[in-house]
Amino acid sequence: MNMSNPGTGSDLAKVDAHVIQPEEFEEIPELSDEWFARAVEHEGGKRVAEDFSTRLRLDDAVLAAFRATGQGWQARANAALRDWLIAKSPTSQIPPQ
Repeated sequence: MNMSNPGTGSDLAKVDAHVIQPEEFEEIPELSDEWFARAVEHEGGKRVAEDFSTRLRLDDAVLAAFRATGQGWQARANAALRDWLIAKSPTSQIPPQ
């Protein structure tokens, strides 16, 4: 019986049972300093980084209006929030872009 994990779509038992053969080692990238510099740290399944994304709750009408503007709507939503913060809080530490 194939015991696929719904979260990964993989047969994890089959993956666990696989023994890496010598010729497969060539496919494994070298873990260089450059590789580690590009790595993104995760802890407990959550990304740990300074430039992480966050979730924001918007009502359906606001979300639909931004999405209706087409590709790049997330950047425009960010710009609108930035402009609002600068206008409402002139002493804010948010630089205009």
